[in-house]
Amino acid sequence: MSSLLRVQGQIGQRTLLLTTAALPLTGWAVHAVALHKQLAKTRRDPLTGLLRRDAYTARARRLLARHGDDTAVVMIDADRFKDINDGLGHAAGDTVLASIAARLTAWAGPRAAIGRLGGDEFAVVLQLTADRREQRLEQLVRMLHTPVVLDDGRTVDVAASVGAATPNVIGVRDLAQLQRAADAALFDGKHSGHAVIATAAHATVPSINGRRSGRPGTAVWGRAA
Repeated sequence: MSSLLRVQGQIGQRTLLLTTAALPLTGWAVHAVALHKQLAKTRRDPLTGLLRRDAYTARARRLLARHGDDTAVVMIDADRFKDINDGLGHAAGDTVLASIAARLTAWAGPRAAIGRLGGDEFAVVLQLTADRREQRLEQLVRMLHTPVVLDDGRTVDVAASVGAATPNVIGVRDLAQLQRAADAALFDGKHSGHAVIATAAHATVPSINGRRSGRPGTAVWGRAA
């Protein structure tokens, strides 16, 4: 065999080895991309499209750190949701939850942190200056009390209880403390058709089974239309 053929053979073998070695790396890269996309999908609730708890928490904390006192933490519970599920079926319940999520998204805007924390419980953290809070919370209450039309044409009367907390009133920028205060305010106004703004007293209400209870002094904004 000539020297030229021997060199070509060596080059061919070397190329084959490099190509073969590269295949697992290429396969892993494709797998890594697919895994990343799958993980990205799990950041959102499949029914509502809202952020799951962990993704919501991370975004909410960034907003609180960035905007401070010009931030509001809003907790939302669908009212009498079990009655809808039991009376009209789970498909109707899913439609109601998806409708609430769509309304929260439309109300809060793309820069907010909007999460489904579980079941019929939602949370929103958004930049909201003090001079606009009353108007905006009134708007949210009206939106959440608008009937939902099901796929079969039936109309469901819906409602949701809303509580909000702000760093300048509660005195902290900690998400967990603000959510607890907002939750206490929510329970003060449960089924009332009002959005309730937490006072400093709401931050001291003890927690029972993970939820706040009690009725300290409140500031109430917004009546359902």
